[in-house]
Amino acid sequence: MKKMRLRIGYGLTVLLLIVGIVISVGLAVAIGSTTIHAKDVYRVIWYECFHPSALADYASGAIHDVIWLIRLPRIMLAVAVGGGLAICGIVMQALVRNPLADPYLLGISSGASLGATVAILLGVGTFFGENYVGIVAFIGAFSASILVLTIANTGSRANPVKLLLSGLAVNAVFSSFSSFIVYVANDKDGIQDITFWLMGSLGGAKWSNVIWIYIVVFAGMFFFMTQYRTLNMMLLGDEVGITLGISLHAPRQYYMIITSLMIGFIVFASGMIGFVGLMMPHFARMLFGTDHKKNMPIAFCFGAIFMIWADVLSRIVIPYTELPIGIFVSMFGSPFFIYMLVRRQYGFGGGKS
Repeated sequence: MKKMRLRIGYGLTVLLLIVGIVISVGLAVAIGSTTIHAKDVYRVIWYECFHPSALADYASGAIHDVIWLIRLPRIMLAVAVGGGLAICGIVMQALVRNPLADPYLLGISSGASLGATVAILLGVGTFFGENYVGIVAFIGAFSASILVLTIANTGSRANPVKLLLSGLAVNAVFSSFSSFIVYVANDKDGIQDITFWLMGSLGGAKWSNVIWIYIVVFAGMFFFMTQYRTLNMMLLGDEVGITLGISLHAPRQYYMIITSLMIGFIVFASGMIGFVGLMMPHFARMLFGTDHKKNMPIAFCFGAIFMIWADVLSRIVIPYTELPIGIFVSMFGSPFFIYMLVRRQYGFGGGKS
């Protein structure tokens, strides 16, 4: 009976969060420098999805273009980015057995930063077209993760401690190269572009990019949900796994590669946005514990809703000016990080570490 109540409670929670995402999308699209009625938002979306003749008036015009071509793509990108970072956060925290881990912890952020720096200041990758900065940043992020794995496996098999130390080392090296290039280039406009990109932005969202991000994020999420038993085992440690006859070495390697691919695509679409992957797994574990089968969908929904409203704030705090979304995420994430350290409420499952 208790298990049945827990299942019903979990199902209702997921349903409420999904409804919360739908409502948040409609409200977020309506809010901006020009306020649009929520009913117009849903009518435009309904027309674009099903093309009913009764809503033919919403097939074109200023309202249609603002909703369908400008605001909705960036809000849908916010859902994918927030949810994707939350999923990567859960996996990363299991990989390194550190509840304070972040998707960008293992040198991936510095790789993306170096990629963006050489693209903007040195013009590397311009043959990729208008999205060359994001593409080169993606290559940098993925290269950093491969380098971390290579270093961690040198001498002996990788383990959580070696992954953390390798990530810190790669982060330091890549960051120093980025700083060196910025200093030597002496390009004020380029430095300003890098700074804005590193703070994160959803302003460049296009339907063509959004679709690919959704494919990557949902494919990664569904894959990791099938791996929930292995992820649960990782929280117990390699010694427990060996005792039970399960080797966690190989899964740790390809989980790292898959999360790096997800983060690379997210970085390509939105720049650098931190703390989401740190915070959302904790909120999910507060409700339903450490079982990855349950907390992944919860964390995804939390991340999506959080990112939607962070984007809204970035657009309305200063009228007619868009601030980097990373500013608002960090303003919330940094105090949360400090709070967990001070209260020491950061153990897996909500207990004290």
